[in-house]
Amino acid sequence: MTEALFLSQNDSRPMYLQIMEQIKQKVCAGDWPAGHPLPSIRELSVATKVSVITVKRAYTELEQEGVIVTQAGRGSFVADVVDIQKSLLDAELEKHIASAIKAGHALGLSDNQIVALVKKALVGS
Repeated sequence: MTEALFLSQNDSRPMYLQIMEQIKQKVCAGDWPAGHPLPSIRELSVATKVSVITVKRAYTELEQEGVIVTQAGRGSFVADVVDIQKSLLDAELEKHIASAIKAGHALGLSDNQIVALVKKALVGS
């Protein structure tokens, strides 16, 4: 798969979030395994036509989340964490579950009703 990231001016999310999401997707898909070098901040800035500050923010947040590590003078790399792919997928699933619960509450459903809907969906899958 290509190393390129594709950012959209039409996407309502900030560019740094788009960068973060695409890097996480590459890690989850196994395209960027543990230890894989990321483009330098300057390289990615030029390639995506966004500011160095935007790329720096994305890398900083990815490092805080444990997705990447940065080594002074060497660059940034996919973190060598056991099951980084599983951790990212778990976090993504938790985000979707939280969103579903929020939607259920917005519809006036009780926790028990939401659980019943989830069970029904599990049986149907």
